[in-house]
Formats: sequence, C-alpha cells, structure tokens
Amino acid sequence: MTAAGYVERAGLAVAAPLAEFVEEEALPGSGVAAEAFWQGFAALHGHFTPINRALLARRDNLQAQIDEWHRANPEAGSGAPEAFLREIGYLVPEPAPFRIGTVGVDPEIAEIAGPQLVVPVLNARFLLNAANARWGSLYDALYGTDALDGQVPPTGPYDATRGARVVAAARHFLEAACPLAEGCWADWQGGAPALADPSQLRGMRGPDLLLASNGLHIELIVDRNHPIGAAHPAGLADVRLESALSTIVDLEDSVAAVDAEDKVAAYRNWLGLMQGTLEASFTKGGRTMTRRLEGDREWTATDGSDLTLKGRALLLVRNVGHLMTTPAVLLPDGSEAFEGLCDAAITCLAAMHDRGRNSATGAIYIVKPKMHGPDECAFANDLFDAVEDMLGLPRHTVKIGVMDEERRTSANLAACIHAVRDRIFFINTGFLDRTGDEIHTSMLAGPVLPKERIKQATWIAAYEARNVQVGLACGFAGRAQIGKGMWAAPDRMQAMLEQKVAHPNSGASTAWVPSPTAATLHAMHYHQVSVAEAQAARMGETPAPLADLLTVPLLGDETLSNETIAHELDTNLQAILGYVVRWVEQGVGCSKVPDLADVGLMEDRATLRIASQHVGNWLLHGLVGEREVDAALARMAAKVDAQNFGDPAYLPMAGREDRSPAYRAARALVMQACEQPSGYTEPLLHAWRQRAKAS
Repeated sequence: MTAAGYVERAGLAVAAPLAEFVEEEALPGSGVAAEAFWQGFAALHGHFTPINRALLARRDNLQAQIDEWHRANPEAGSGAPEAFLREIGYLVPEPAPFRIGTVGVDPEIAEIAGPQLVVPVLNARFLLNAANARWGSLYDALYGTDALDGQVPPTGPYDATRGARVVAAARHFLEAACPLAEGCWADWQGGAPALADPSQLRGMRGPDLLLASNGLHIELIVDRNHPIGAAHPAGLADVRLESALSTIVDLEDSVAAVDAEDKVAAYRNWLGLMQGTLEASFTKGGRTMTRRLEGDREWTATDGSDLTLKGRALLLVRNVGHLMTTPAVLLPDGSEAFEGLCDAAITCLAAMHDRGRNSATGAIYIVKPKMHGPDECAFANDLFDAVEDMLGLPRHTVKIGVMDEERRTSANLAACIHAVRDRIFFINTGFLDRTGDEIHTSMLAGPVLPKERIKQATWIAAYEARNVQVGLACGFAGRAQIGKGMWAAPDRMQAMLEQKVAHPNSGASTAWVPSPTAATLHAMHYHQVSVAEAQAARMGETPAPLADLLTVPLLGDETLSNETIAHELDTNLQAILGYVVRWVEQGVGCSKVPDLADVGLMEDRATLRIASQHVGNWLLHGLVGEREVDAALARMAAKVDAQNFGDPAYLPMAGREDRSPAYRAARALVMQACEQPSGYTEPLLHAWRQRAKAS
C-alpha cells in the first residue's frame, strides 16, 4: 500500500506533487512517454542505489582507517603519510598522460574566459537577474559601488562629480582594452573609430558601436539626448560589458530543499528557464514589475551581415552530491531515494525543453559537487550514461563539471578527470568546502590554525596551483573551464578589483562572483588579462608537489592567546548562527549575512561546514571547552538577533535557546562536528528544517 501523499509509479512511491509536475509539466513536449520515464526512473534507482551506498560506506571506511592511524600515532604531529594513504587506497596511481575528449561544448565554456555567477534555484527573481547578467552597465557598476575609490556611493540625486569620474574611469578602461590607432578615446567625436587593431570593431547599430577584446564584447551606447550622453563629445551614454558568460543554477549549497514541495519548486524554476517562460513579479517604488528572460541582441557586423549576440548567460545546473536522500521518492523497501539520482533524471528531462535557447550545441551542463575521488566520478559518469539512455539522448549530451572541493579529489585530480574524460567541461576550486574536508579528514591529527592563517598555509597554495596545472596537462585549454572560487563580499568591489585579477592571471578561465554588478566589474579583468596567454605560459609546468597538498594546517606547538581563541570562537559561532537561523527558520539557503564586524558576506552551506568543523576541532583538542562554546553561542545569538532587527519574519534566538530550532541546530552542528559524514552540515540542517516546517 502506497503511503499517504504518495502515488505508485513503477514500484516507487513518488510524492504526489512531484509525480504531477513530471507528468503535467516536464514530460509534455519532451518526446518521452510517461510510462517509459517512470520505468527508466525506477531502473535508475534500482541499479545505482546499492552502488551509491557502497561508495558512501567506502568514504566512512577510509576515514575510519585515517582516524585509527592518528590514534596509533598521537605524537606524529602531521597528517597520515602518503605511503599509508596509498596503502589504504585513499591515493590511487596517476593515469598515463591523456587529454580530455569532450566535444560539443559552447564557446562560453570552451573558448571565452569570463565571470560566472551562482544563484539559488528557489528564488525566481534572483534566477532571472543572474540569467540576464550576460550584459551589464559599466557606468552603473562603477557609480553604484565602492569600486572607484573605496567609498560607498552617495544617496539622493545624481552626483555629477562622481558621474564625471565614472565616465573617466570607463574611458581609461577603453584605452587599455581597445586602444585607438591615434589619439585617445577622450578625443572621439562619434562614428566608427580607427582602432589600433581594426578587428576589435565588430559591428554597429545606428550610432552604437560593438567592440571586442579577448573574446568579450563591449557595447558603446550613443544617445545625445541622454543626460550622460549630452555631456559627452560623442554622446556616449553608457558602456555595457559582456559580463556573466555563464550562471550555475544551484540545487545544492545555496538552497534549503528538504521535501517534495521544495524539490518541485526547484525543478519547476529550472524547467521555466529551459522553456524560456520563467517570470517573477515584485513591487518596487509602489509599482508592480515583472521580470523575464532577456532577448538576444541584434547588430550589423562590419561586413554588413546580421550579427546576433546572446542576451543571457549560458545556464548550468548544479545537482546535489552523492550523500543526501529525499523524501520526495521512496524506494520499494520504504527508504528514501538518493537525491542526486532524482536530480540527474529530472534536471536532464527539463533541459530537453531548451531547443537551443540556452546551449547552441544541445549540451546539458551539470555541475556535480562533493565527489570524493575517481570512483565517485566514475559513478557519476555511469549515471549520466544511464540517464542519456533513459531519455533517448546521444552519448555525452550531458556534460559534467567536477568541483575540486574534497581532499581525496584534489589529491587524485588527474584520475578524477580521467574517469569523466569524455564529458568533463569544468573543474574549479572552493576554499571553504575544501578546508572543511581538510579539517575533518585529519580531525585527530591535532588542533588546526585559525581560519585566516589556513588561507596562507602550504596546502592551499599547492591546491590552487595543481588545479590549473593538472587541468592544463589534461587538455582543458580551449576545450573546458578551469574555475576559481567566490568573492564573498558584494559590497567590497574595490577590494575585488584589486585582488580577483589574480584568477585570470593564474590561468583560470572563470571565477565566481556574488552579483550581476560584480560580474560586470570582474569582466574588466578578462579584458586586462589574456587567459589564453596565461595558460600558454603555464603549459607544461610540473604540478606542485603532492606532499605540499597533503600538509595539514596544524597549530603544532604554538600557543594562542586567550584573546585570539575567544575572537576565533566568536567569529565562527556568529557565522554559524547568522546563516543557520535563516536556513532553518525561513528556508533561505543563500543570502548576504553580516559577519562579526557587520560586513555583509554572501553565505551558503560551505561557510557553515568550515566554521562548524573548525570549532569542533578546537573542542576535540581542548583549545575551547563546551562551557565556553555555550557562553559564546548565547552571546552571538544576541548579536545575530540585533543584526536581524526589523525583519518581520525573524524569530529571536536569545532567551529562547531551548525552544529555537535554529539555535539548537547551530549547537548540534558544533557539538556533533566530528560525527558528521565528511563534516557535511546537510543531515542536521535538513532534520531541523523539517521540524521547523512541521511546526
């Protein structure tokens, strides 16, 4: 008998809302019959569930062996040695030199270097903003942020002095990106300019010009009737940059999706993007506005032919990892289905509605996070083979992005790439998740350094370098992306401009940014730096030593002051509470969360993982005690309450610690940090969010 709220489909119990969505929204127009889909879906779970379970057991077994080594060698003062890690199979032999065979990849991935956004799938308005972030106003980005001088923009009416400085900064950008054959852009009076490199002029549209450098386009919008254009000798009213070339639509770390209702909402938004029908209405300034996907941009090329440029970012979708299960689907034995299997089938089904609106090559781009080692990458490859067969898709239609964010993956990166060599389109680094796994893997080795000092530790430099070096050695140049992680502070754009240029200089072809505005500003770096040249300069480098990568960031014999320990504890616990309270109580998986110094940071579960593991490590090794943690939690709860004052949906934690699901979840994350699988926060977060929803 099927459980209440579920319907039977091919021997599975499927939550009624999910079955209805699949049958009435996702399947019509896909060419896939309902019976065939459900039979294939059930077969998918039947075949891959035991393999998935075995892979998770393998994770646990390896961790248990590493823990036991540390118990047997308490005086080692280091991580488990390389020879031991090879003996237990944590490290595998390097594959013979090879080059990836991925084909049919869009130019935004294979050929053009530029910014990448990540956006939570459950927020339709944010989704549309991110999809439409392919183009952004450089004038607006400079005027509206601290990018010019480190100062926040003035409130009130337009500041002509600041506006003049913006126009001058944009002119300097043009001088560097598209220099004139003679003179400078300050002398330009309009019309087609004589460029030092004539090929940089790509098209015209009336008085507007289309330029390009390093594969990225620049629009010069000429309007002498515009307030800005009227003050410019050529009538230049705006400079618009091709900005977010791609956007990851996220079903994982930035969302709180804990049941069938949440999963259907996520799948429906992804389907709407693929069909081009997604809309979001909101009120601004007393008026109701509706946001939709932007259309393409039409130009006349310099040879007189029509030239169409995409108006939207290329959309990728991040499925969940291998760990979590979902109550949206129950297996014949009554257990929950693996969420990653559901995501693979349903996000690919939805992507079949693309019809070239998104991918010109017909590719489906799935970013796969939190995979540990080559066997788990091979599992994902086999899964996507099966999904392609199930949906009648040609082999390797589904491309895979491997997030290099787990220690066993970065230590075996070439072997991981080899396991998905014919469908891989992306590797990237992520400091937060990678550090969370670094701490958890060597939890028993000793206390770790304070978080900020971990960023300067030996292993992190090796990690960042090896990601590029191994990717280039495997043939990623001109074929796949090498990515770098997020800039988390959306209000600190001057600092981003100063620091994030390091990413293209490293040979990375993309890097994450927290907003469309940040994408426009970061795009300037890809005009400043030729990533193709940076990669060519690094081609053939010997990867940083594996021994450096395996060096655990331990405190050793160093003694920290009481003030340093207290500050680190407060910093971690404030971050945990500030994020968890929105996740558990409001279902917000990603938002700008004020830190201890009231600086807004874009936070997702990766932040929570590193913070909870860090406190758990110091608890385990006695740098802090349970009483100190509880006192700091109570103190930081009051801080977070004050930071959320004025939010009508917010429920304070201070004074009701024993009744606040968010507070209790935060405490559990810290006190049970050592027991969480790979240090992940999802199991506890999901349980507490489900309680909060039920109440």
